[in-house]
Amino acid sequence: MLRPTLMAAALAIALPCLSSGAHADANLDALRAELNQMKQSYEARIQSLENRLKAAELQAGTAEIQAQSAQSQVQAVQAQVEDAAARPSEPTRSNAFNPDISLILQGQYSHLDDRANRSITGFLPSGAEDRVRGFSLSDTELVMSANVDPYFRGFLNAVLGADDTVGVEEAWFQTLGLGQGFSIKGGRFKSAIGYQNEQHPHAWDFATNNLVYEALFGEGYVEDGLQLKWLAPTDIFLEFGTEFGDGGRFPSTAHDSNGFSSYTLFAHVGDDLDVSNSWRAGLSYLHADPQGRTYTGSDLNDVGVSGAFSGSSRTWLADFVWKWAPEGNATQQNFKFSAEYFRRSESGELTCNNAGANPSLCSGGLTGPYSANNQSGFYAQGAYQFMPRWRVGYRYDQLFRGDVSFNGADAGATLGSLADYNPRRNTLMVDYSPSEFSRLRLQYQYDQAQQNIDENQFFVQYIYSLGSHGAHKF
Repeated sequence: MLRPTLMAAALAIALPCLSSGAHADANLDALRAELNQMKQSYEARIQSLENRLKAAELQAGTAEIQAQSAQSQVQAVQAQVEDAAARPSEPTRSNAFNPDISLILQGQYSHLDDRANRSITGFLPSGAEDRVRGFSLSDTELVMSANVDPYFRGFLNAVLGADDTVGVEEAWFQTLGLGQGFSIKGGRFKSAIGYQNEQHPHAWDFATNNLVYEALFGEGYVEDGLQLKWLAPTDIFLEFGTEFGDGGRFPSTAHDSNGFSSYTLFAHVGDDLDVSNSWRAGLSYLHADPQGRTYTGSDLNDVGVSGAFSGSSRTWLADFVWKWAPEGNATQQNFKFSAEYFRRSESGELTCNNAGANPSLCSGGLTGPYSANNQSGFYAQGAYQFMPRWRVGYRYDQLFRGDVSFNGADAGATLGSLADYNPRRNTLMVDYSPSEFSRLRLQYQYDQAQQNIDENQFFVQYIYSLGSHGAHKF
């Protein structure tokens, strides 16, 4: 509709000029040049709008709805800006920076065999909490978050564990608008290595953790320190980061020093294949120097022992995630596949001691060189929402003990809990979500994490979210 109007305006201006005498031709040439310039400018703008419309059609599937929504949003924003400009400035309200507060109620019923020890054979214990038989609370969380000001954001996650103790899982600040794609996070935070590590238990697709994370970190690797992250200005998702901290969590230990005892490196890349499919992949590295990292286990005669490890721990992680939702609408159907692989090597000195009355190979204390080379493992899982509110899922976990030696011999010759065995586990689940704030889950697990023990495990879990809770990561 712009071109006829412009031409009519140009003709209306040009007609009087025809009678102006000697300058008529010059005026007409100037008008024609101006008209051509205006036509070229508007044609360029029209071409730009057409390109944007085509891009919107590819992303949303319905260009007409996208255009109407975008136009409405622009008009609404313009109206708000005009209204704000017309009104005098108001003082900041006293509650303008009140934090979002949410409470995640989580608990379960567990049907398990009567066993005192649930360690993972072939691996030094990571400190993972033993599962409680019967009814129990599991990681009920109190979450608070808010922007401190235009420059910083704060987050707190406090957890009530199954043992009725309250701990601070995360408490950090993060920069806002640092520029050039950089951000800094400081305090206590879940490390960005791997894929699942940053997720809290209520966001897991299964009621229990996988064997890989249980052997690696207990639940997840948490750092007290600093994180530097850079998001590249590319069309695809591409980020790099590093973290430095005191290493107060397995596989590291806190050091009484002014430096740092652990660091991580990570990189993630991802993209949309089309409107229905998206993916992300990553590679991470964790270096730690534990000093006096304690453990409990058993010797070759199944006598309980305790000890400590000091040395170096190096872990590589690779992760991959693929998500599918028809036409980008995940409310009706969706599928998520995720997998992670790790490889760890540790070397240093290990001590074991049996202070009890029973005879033990570690009686009186035994210290010797320890190495665990090429310990590895993976998990692969899928969760499929086949209809609104209902999902089913399957997960397979496998660990490979690798070459583990203690005091010049295979570790299994002294410590039975480090025997040459490759743990594994199969898990099935079905869950029902009446709304985005609640979920009920039934899970069956065939557990072979301990040598010579096969256990059928059943879980019934509930998760309820109260209050304002931020969106979970990809």
